[in-house]
Amino acid sequence: MLKDIIDNNENYQPGLSIDCVIFGFHDNQLKVLLIKVERANKWSLPGGFIPVDQDIDTAAITVLNSRTGVDGVFLRQFATFGKVDRNKQHFDKKILEYLKIEEAKGKWLMRRFVTIGYYALVDFSKILPNPANRLEVVEWIDHKEVPELILDHREILDKALDTLRIELNLMPIGYNLLPEKFTIPELQKLYETILDKKLDRRNFLRKITNIGILTKLDEKKSNVAHKAPNLYSFDKGKYDEVLKNGLNQGW
Repeated sequence: MLKDIIDNNENYQPGLSIDCVIFGFHDNQLKVLLIKVERANKWSLPGGFIPVDQDIDTAAITVLNSRTGVDGVFLRQFATFGKVDRNKQHFDKKILEYLKIEEAKGKWLMRRFVTIGYYALVDFSKILPNPANRLEVVEWIDHKEVPELILDHREILDKALDTLRIELNLMPIGYNLLPEKFTIPELQKLYETILDKKLDRRNFLRKITNIGILTKLDEKKSNVAHKAPNLYSFDKGKYDEVLKNGLNQGW
């Protein structure tokens, strides 16, 4: 696939690329989608080059799908990474020889690339990677057990996580990440997992209730050892309204 891009590099925007940070939450676990090329000893974020006939946001969707098989994910642009030496020595003559790319054509690949970062938060149990390139492995890996990454992908990943945590103060989360009916402790655990810190139970209940996006159901959670907690659901209309207008609070 990379060789095809190099052979047809006039179809791609020179010096510009995209990297995607896809976070997945399920069952109180936060993971990140990573990719590794066969024989490589380092993992990477799903990334690629920008077709000259596509808008950048469209290209991000194209890149993610072409590298992982994942589709239907809403991607948010969060930062641009452009250090002078960010891809220095990553693509060298040995790599070109291995990929059977002529050195003259390989100069396009070895130039300085600025990359645009996109991120998303999904339920990883509903996202099954299916890469078209069978020489690549795509896996969900716990965000605290991420192995060594290529280039500056660790920096990109950390920035995306920081952005996600900041945006918890600006917008609600939980819809499509929790069951249709859930408890306040389950919702609180979602926030704690992403923020990587404990939250005061009473303060969380007060803040999340004040947002006005929850509907308290006339039901309690079954099959629990202790006192059964109340079940809640999201009010989709109010959730979307708050999502549009934003929040202004901290956790």
